[in-house]
Amino acid sequence: MEDTGRTIEIVPDRDRPSAFTLRIDGTDQSYVDLDDPRRLEFDYMQRIADVIDAHGEAGAPLRCVHIGGAALTIPRYVAATRPRSSQTVLEPDEQVTALVRERLPLPRHSGIKIRPVDGRSGIAAMRDSLADVIVLDAFDGARIPAELTTAEFFADLGRVVTDDGLVLLNIADKAPFPYARRVVRGVCDVFAHVMISAEPATLKGRRFGNVLVVASQAPLPWEALARRAASSPFPYRVLPYRDVVTTFAAKAPFTDSDSERSPAPPGGATFFS
Repeated sequence: MEDTGRTIEIVPDRDRPSAFTLRIDGTDQSYVDLDDPRRLEFDYMQRIADVIDAHGEAGAPLRCVHIGGAALTIPRYVAATRPRSSQTVLEPDEQVTALVRERLPLPRHSGIKIRPVDGRSGIAAMRDSLADVIVLDAFDGARIPAELTTAEFFADLGRVVTDDGLVLLNIADKAPFPYARRVVRGVCDVFAHVMISAEPATLKGRRFGNVLVVASQAPLPWEALARRAASSPFPYRVLPYRDVVTTFAAKAPFTDSDSERSPAPPGGATFFS
């Protein structure tokens, strides 16, 4: 599917007739199994699911806001594991949304509403303490938009999420993490409790990869999450708040007057494919 030079594809999984990958300009954005939305192919999405699973009462509905929708992998997961959840997805790319609705339809009564608006504008329009969970997983191609990782935006996320709620950010970088460290500083300046997790190879600087940042005003169950992440087929290492502050966060966050997109992956957009 072509649109002003972009290529948007929904690629079938050869081994699972019910599963598909959304690929945009060569980058795999989402993997969805329509028959089993609990099945998460991307490792970082499993780590996001771990954090959501550990929040509050197991199976209880949540109010979720997702910044970036693509094929709606995590919203589908929450709808399956926490029925009756109310979920709002901020996805400005109406062409992608239309294709996903047509080829990868949501189940009836999913509780998922998609708004054709960017994350910055969508969050600004929301009332205080609206969300139990906010997930930021938004990419323009293979890079995160600059306006979604500033101190001002994180302050707005802190306004919209409840006092004991969660904010999760999927970012990408490589050691020595000049981009990620400034993002983490901005998060630490707003939230009392922060942890990060990533593959050991990413943290040791051996490869460019995903870094998951989790924040809340309430304590995080990082020890339980660390055990779960370590036992996965592709283990992640979890760093709790004290380690984030002393060894990871930069001195200065990004601001609206001093922001930048995430670094491009080595080898271009197909790095994550």
